[in-house]
Amino acid sequence: MNANFDSALSAAHAAAANQNHPAGTLYVVATPIGNLADISLRALHVLSLCDTLACEDTRHSQTLLRAYGIDKSASHWLAVHQHNEAEAAEEVIRRLQAGQRVAYVSDAGTPAVSDPGARLAWQVQSAGLRVMPLPGASSVTALLSACGTPAHDSSGFVFVGFLPSKATERGHAVEVLAQEPRTQVLLEAPHRIEALATALGVLGERPVTVGRELTKQFEEIATVAAQDLAAWLQGNAQRTRGEFALVVHAQAQERAAGSDNDRLLKILMQELPLKTAVKVAAEISGEAKNALYDRALELKANT
Repeated sequence: MNANFDSALSAAHAAAANQNHPAGTLYVVATPIGNLADISLRALHVLSLCDTLACEDTRHSQTLLRAYGIDKSASHWLAVHQHNEAEAAEEVIRRLQAGQRVAYVSDAGTPAVSDPGARLAWQVQSAGLRVMPLPGASSVTALLSACGTPAHDSSGFVFVGFLPSKATERGHAVEVLAQEPRTQVLLEAPHRIEALATALGVLGERPVTVGRELTKQFEEIATVAAQDLAAWLQGNAQRTRGEFALVVHAQAQERAAGSDNDRLLKILMQELPLKTAVKVAAEISGEAKNALYDRALELKANT
């Protein structure tokens, strides 16, 4: 046990022992993304109570639990990761039907958010069994809470997660991302962060907040223009290390509207004469004809 947590289990049992934690239930347990102190008292109680601990990496999770003074024998552990999730879910269901309490943890953070666990939870619920979430640390909400939002952004956010690793597919994904005016949250590994930064450069001046090593000793949060993100990473060798969460901030209202009008004009001009396309676009969008006509000429000249 880590000496800093020698009283944590006692506090956890005192806080949660009288709460209802039914048998035959899958407990989806969030664990720290870096700072061990971010574990919840309820999570500690359930992790010590459970009959089976299903996890993404048994060695990693054993080390984590031992830091809190929880030591499970080999029979308590079950590996459930992205390569065996469907098959392992059948074993989890069998144990739940036998009346066991099963806790599932991923390597860090909240399971099933760009981590294994989603298929497991789905199959357990489909079998008519209960899934109970134990909320906690998440890099997504951690970064969103710290990066703030500009005044024009009131539309919420879209969770994207990891973009494809192959360059061509990643480029197509960024093209789709560029058309989304709302705030978007991405995740990335250290060995791909520079490639992602280069790909996001096409977003120009659109602000991006990057969170590196969130909750850890060398945590860093910075907001830069998308076109400057690659240079920001290169400005310090340490900045390409660690796990990353990124927020692509919402487009300004006027820029988003302009992008929508461009798409509308392009579609109409493929089927109609320019003046007719402008007239129809003005009726649909409510924009002034003169401004749309000037923009249509620019678009035509660039095709």
